[in-house]
Amino acid sequence: MAVPANVLFGFVSQISEDENIILEVVEKNLIVSSSSGKAVINSYNHDDFPTLPVVPKEKTFHIHAKDLVKGFKSVWYSASMASMKPELASVYVFGDDNEIYFVATDSFRLAEKKIYSKKLKDVGAILIPYKNVIEIVRIIDDVSDEIEVNLTKNQISFSFGGTYITSRVVEGVFPDYKQIIPKEFTTEVIVLKQDVIQALKLATIFSDAFHQVSLKVDPAKKLFQISTRNTEVGEHVHNLAAAITGDAITIPFNYKYIVDCFQSIEADSVSFQFNGLNRAMVMRGVSDGSFTYLVMPMNK
Repeated sequence: MAVPANVLFGFVSQISEDENIILEVVEKNLIVSSSSGKAVINSYNHDDFPTLPVVPKEKTFHIHAKDLVKGFKSVWYSASMASMKPELASVYVFGDDNEIYFVATDSFRLAEKKIYSKKLKDVGAILIPYKNVIEIVRIIDDVSDEIEVNLTKNQISFSFGGTYITSRVVEGVFPDYKQIIPKEFTTEVIVLKQDVIQALKLATIFSDAFHQVSLKVDPAKKLFQISTRNTEVGEHVHNLAAAITGDAITIPFNYKYIVDCFQSIEADSVSFQFNGLNRAMVMRGVSDGSFTYLVMPMNK
């Protein structure tokens, strides 16, 4: 038989974890019983349930579930919410030597996370729809074992402990993003991550409808300043203690884009690297080469 997943999950999730439940089939309906009560859930003909596709083992590798979750969560917020360009509404996954890369971009910002895996073989490259990534992470978030991943041109599967997940993959070409990551910088600011987070929390109170914040760097004055202004609310200026090198610059950004990436930075200090006006800012954790984040500035 087949039953509505949302009904079954909704009922079972409200039952105390200490209670045992009994599943019975009575007159082609599912009876879910516990010590506190029971539910009768209408069922459907199991023949109407789609056949679960089995992904051939053309390309296979093993990765720890925690590493897979970390890779997805480190970048998924940068994927596009729109589906007009499916390749941007996806997480790009590929392997290189003993590292697996997770990348996402919506063309306004880009996140890249590298995960080392000594068991990594030929991963190839694949685009997994953002919406599917959310569901995959939801299922494997609490898994502590290794996961077997199988790849084909059109599908990907994840299997572990009797659980089998499949997802379609996107046909398309992900942008050659490595070409847009600057190799040199004219200005760099190193600041405590928690100081920036606190300053941005205050900035949100005074930001405008476009979530604009201005970052001002003045090496001569040893100044790193975050400021916001809203004609209806007021304005706010926050100076932060920082190590600064390079040229002076003042440049506006969407503060939401900056805040999003802090969940992916494990280091206590963050490096902000600039390469002039109208150029992307690069953020990294100090002494952590596994995560790179690019943010485009806003037009004034």
